Amino acid sequence: MSFVWENTVIALIAIGILYFLLNKYAFGPLFSVMEKRRELVQQQLNEAAQTREQAAAYVEEQKSALQEARKEAYEIIEQSKQTSSKQAAQLLQQAKEEAERLKDEAVRDIQSEKNRAVEQLRSEVGAVSVKIASKLIEKEVSEEKVQGELVDQYLKEVGGRS
Repeated sequence: MSFVWENTVIALIAIGILYFLLNKYAFGPLFSVMEKRRELVQQQLNEAAQTREQAAAYVEEQKSALQEARKEAYEIIEQSKQTSSKQAAQLLQQAKEEAERLKDEAVRDIQSEKNRAVEQLRSEVGAVSVKIASKLIEKEVSEEKVQGELVDQYLKEVGGRS
């Protein structure tokens, strides 16, 4: 086998022309498509990172909102407890005041009835005294003993009626 220089030079020229044509028509558009693809992948990676950051921020925001809602619920419960305690204390105080008022009213009613009964008793005693005096005068008894017996008898009669 012999080495032919002309074939080698023609092959090198053919490779050069092929390289020039490939570089002009194939490698340029191919590298352009690959660069666009690389940029697209890079853009998608950046968007994914942003989305991941937004999701993490959203999760943190939801956690804080949930914590705030729990805090508000606890405050509402505490406020309800305090309000119910105040209302219970008010109701108890009102009940005590009402009981005191009713007691005072009952004491006044009892005192009024007592005064009325005493007044009635006085008027009856006065009437009885007048009757005793009239009976004493009717009989015109001069002896003390007879007068005392008469008064005792009349008092027993009056005592038996009441």
